Amino acid sequence: MAVASTSLASQMSGPKSVTSISCPQFSGLRKSLSKLDNSVSFSTSQAFFQNVDSHLRISSDRKGCRAVVAMAGSGKFFVGGNWKCNGTKDSISKLVSDLNSAQLESDVDVVVAPPFLYIDQVKNSLTDRIEVSAQNCWTGKGGAFTGEISVEQVKDLGCKWVILGHSERRHVIGENDEFIGKKAAYALSQGVGVIACIGELLEEREAGKTFDVCFQQLKAFADAIPSWDNVVIAYEPVWAIGTGKVASPEQAQEVHVAVRDWLTKNVSAEVASKTRIIYGGSVNGSNSSDLAKKEDIDGFLVGGASLKGPEFATIVNSVTAKKVAA
Repeated sequence: MAVASTSLASQMSGPKSVTSISCPQFSGLRKSLSKLDNSVSFSTSQAFFQNVDSHLRISSDRKGCRAVVAMAGSGKFFVGGNWKCNGTKDSISKLVSDLNSAQLESDVDVVVAPPFLYIDQVKNSLTDRIEVSAQNCWTGKGGAFTGEISVEQVKDLGCKWVILGHSERRHVIGENDEFIGKKAAYALSQGVGVIACIGELLEEREAGKTFDVCFQQLKAFADAIPSWDNVVIAYEPVWAIGTGKVASPEQAQEVHVAVRDWLTKNVSAEVASKTRIIYGGSVNGSNSSDLAKKEDIDGFLVGGASLKGPEFATIVNSVTAKKVAA
């Protein structure tokens, strides 16, 4: 069992006992960040990240905390492809053909999430090497809920996972934390794994609230679900989804460390070690290897690049970047 790491956030705030699941000693990407020049915009994202990194430098003390780099989480590398509301029968047939012919590293759990209309087509034609996920589900058993999809129906089509809490469901559709937690609890109760998405808006990051937002969203899952055994956490900063802007490897690592520490202090050290924390937000074949090298990044949830079979395979195979000595 891997040892859960200590985040910079906890180093900054000093040792404190935790008695509440709200974990108040974490105040997000600190208010000191609000002192950065307000004129900085994400059109100059590189300069922004350099400024942020100067405030969030990973302590050199953390180097060498593990003898070999694999993952801070003790599960297999996990790569999910969220196809969102994209595709036709013909284009999905081509994508499935590309995925079936791809050479994928064996030590990776690979999952794709087609639109509901095409789940059956994908399930019946995709190699068994890749599992199929739903993109959403209802809070309970089916019934008079027009337009919704029940977990029972998802299972009936052979899906083993469901994506819940994605930023588009939160900020476009309007789902709140409690509602998402109910969905997660019911899906898990029916034996369907949950890819639990968390992440902050740009204005929340710039206000120093990244950790606060992520921990609030985590708490909603923790309050609702009976077990974390079949949960993968996906950190997806909203400002990086579909924008081409990607959190630097150091930025993503900082949040992943903080999430793992939150699990340690508010759930258990065992859950913190076992739970895979993956990154999403404009991941592609060019940046996945650098991101994968970070020990607390246990895989990816991929959007646009998952619609390109060869590029998605490259992202899956970025697991090789972890196979190096510390």
